[in-house]
Formats: sequence, structure tokens, C-alpha cells
Amino acid sequence: MADKAEDKGSSLSENIKVLFQAVLLAVFIRTILFQPFSIPSSSMENTLLVGDYLFVSKFSYGYSKYSLPFSPDLFDGRILGSEPERGDIIVFRPNHDLGTDYIKRLVGLPGDKVQVKEGVLHINGTPVKRELSGTYNPSESDGDGVPIYTETLPNGVTYKTLDLSPISPGDDTREFLVPQGHYFLMGDNRDNSSDSRFAVGFVPFENLVGKAQVIFFSMKGGASPLEFWKWPTSVRLERIFTSLAP
Repeated sequence: MADKAEDKGSSLSENIKVLFQAVLLAVFIRTILFQPFSIPSSSMENTLLVGDYLFVSKFSYGYSKYSLPFSPDLFDGRILGSEPERGDIIVFRPNHDLGTDYIKRLVGLPGDKVQVKEGVLHINGTPVKRELSGTYNPSESDGDGVPIYTETLPNGVTYKTLDLSPISPGDDTREFLVPQGHYFLMGDNRDNSSDSRFAVGFVPFENLVGKAQVIFFSMKGGASPLEFWKWPTSVRLERIFTSLAP
């Protein structure tokens, strides 16, 4: 009997040890390597859709306190910092809402002058190349499509943007001078994005969480990935393993 009790105690201890190691490994991966992120809004349509699930690389820009779970105030600045590139899709924490992850595209670097005129993005006084390339039905709804434009940034990165309305508050802005150590980010859904044109403002280098790399899963219609019985009709197979690298 004693041997059986000892065996059970040893087995329980071993299970606890394995569970603890698994938790440590998961925390390490999430903190140092990759963090999963889900898209909660339409601000990056049609590049990113509500229900997309991404992997965000934490090592791309180095590590700050926002790289850590619960963002403990252990240090300032970044460790092993690496500058982002224009066109990167970035997860970050805006100064006005440090408890929430946002995701936008980097368009303005430190020292840049950024302005939107009549819906056209201008960087350092030069309009970004913008070509009409089709139409899109936002949020997979029925009805008339909205214009899709292909933009090409000065470094050659291209991507699609939506123009929901010919007149919107973000279509004509003042000229923004991006401070050193800060960045200017915008949503690809230009008329439906809270970004650096508005309350988000300039984003400090320290506030960057990571770079969006790949869509690893996608569900439409507000379905949860845990609702596996809905997969046959809700999984967007064509979006799985879509690269987000410029």
C-alpha cells in the first residue's frame, strides 16, 4: 500500500513539474518570440479583417516593458532595439490608452512631415503614389462596394487602402512633424481608423509591442475559433498562413 501511495505522490509531483515547465515555455514564447493577436475592429480592412488571428514577432524591434505580460514598470526604453521600417504593420500601445493593444501601419518616421490632403497621404511634401485598383464590400456585407486604392510608400512598400467616403474628418489634416523617437501610424481603412491623425497621436518607440508577421487563422461572422462546429462555414481558408511582411 505504501508503495502505491508513493507512486501516486511521485506521479502527481511529476505532472505538476511538467505543467509548470509548459507554463514557463508558453510565457517565454509569448514574451520573447511570438504573441498571438486577434483583430477586433475594421480599421485595417481589407488587409486585416475582424476575426483574423495573427502572430506578432516580439523580437523585431527589441523589448520594452510593453513586451512583458501586464507591462510591469521594470525599465524604460528598449533592450536590443531595432528600428521599424516604413510600411510595417505594428502592434503598439498609444499613450492615451496604454492598457490596450492597437494595430496600424507605419507611414511616418522620425523627422518626417506627414499630411493628408483630399484623401491623399503626403510625406515630406510629396504625395504618396495612389492608384484605384478595385472595389470592396466592407465587413463582408452586401451592398455597393467602396473604392480600393493601392498605395506605394517612398521605400517601395505597397498595400491596399479603403476609401469609404469622399469626405471624412481624416481626409484633410494639418501637417504633422514626427518627433525624434516617435512614429506616425495609420489604418488602411482610412475613413474608419483611430490613428495618429487623431487621439492616438505620435507613438513612442518604447510603446511598440511587435511586428505583425502572418495570419495563422481566420473566422468570419463573429464566430469563435473554439466553436469548431462552425468551422466548415466560418473559417476563411484562403487567409490562413497569409504573410503580412512588406
